[in-house]
Amino acid sequence: MAKEKVDLSHAQWRTSSFSGSNGECVQVAFVPNHVAVRDSKDPHGPVLIFTSDEWAAFLAGAKDGEF
Repeated sequence: MAKEKVDLSHAQWRTSSFSGSNGECVQVAFVPNHVAVRDSKDPHGPVLIFTSDEWAAFLAGAKDGEF
């Protein structure tokens, strides 16, 4: 099954306040039913797209020390 195309044209990218000012950060954007993730050093580069359920599973794993 092919993944649906996610419109990022109005995405508001956010950087964690914990990331400091070195410019090497991961940014996230919450768009309808998805979460997009990119490297702040390459804003026009590749973007990872996760469903809301995938993102919730990732956060739960991070909180539980899975990674």
